Amino acid sequence: MFRIEVQDRRILPFVLIGLLIIAAVSNSFAQTTPTRSPSDTMREFYKALFEKRFRDALSMSIYLPAIEGLTTKEFDQFRPDFEAMANGADGIEVTGEQISGDIATVFVKVKDDSGQMQTSKVDLIRSGNAWIVGNAEDQKAVKQAGKEYFFNVRMQAHEADAAEMMVRIVKAQLVYNSQNNGMYADISTLVKAGLLPPDIESTTSTGYRYHLKVSADMKSYTSGAEPEVYGRSGKLSFYLDLNGLIRKDVGGKPLTPSKK
Repeated sequence: MFRIEVQDRRILPFVLIGLLIIAAVSNSFAQTTPTRSPSDTMREFYKALFEKRFRDALSMSIYLPAIEGLTTKEFDQFRPDFEAMANGADGIEVTGEQISGDIATVFVKVKDDSGQMQTSKVDLIRSGNAWIVGNAEDQKAVKQAGKEYFFNVRMQAHEADAAEMMVRIVKAQLVYNSQNNGMYADISTLVKAGLLPPDIESTTSTGYRYHLKVSADMKSYTSGAEPEVYGRSGKLSFYLDLNGLIRKDVGGKPLTPSKK
């Protein structure tokens, strides 16, 4: 224990004010100093993912505002997506970190789909007295969208996949047409021929209903796709014929030539 002796009592108030300022600054610094380093945060994040504690993991990221408002049922709808995020989360290795003010980058080795360790870098930002996974730009988008964020991301992904699938239908038909005397085929036939993936016949992974109608003479065809649940699995409807592909938001209804 130390004490300060002040000979001139007139300056005592100023000394006390100075000590109070120092104490306030020290307390403020202690309260805002992150309790975990960026590297430790990454280890905890991946550990929670591996243990399938998805809410805990996402709470350590910029996605907290996106999960706070989700009901248990809504959260479970995204469980397959979260489980995909957890692939390779076991046995991650942190190889280094860089910190610049309120921004950090952690370098980690994570298993890829083949089980090989690949090096990647993860952005983190400082939020109060913690480091959280993500960057400031994405954080802004998450805050603006709130609980709708994951729904929006999933819809965009499904819509992009649907557009790609329609292109695959065209290519599959071209191959089938060249091998079958200029005739076209329906979806099940193209799947059996190995020209289209089996998941096109289900909405489970695609979020879209696909259909393909071949003319009576099998010399032409039309195809379409609509979101399984409008506003949740997608918004755009697709229509395809020999003249090309169009896409449009028609409230989840099938897109027809009259709605172009």
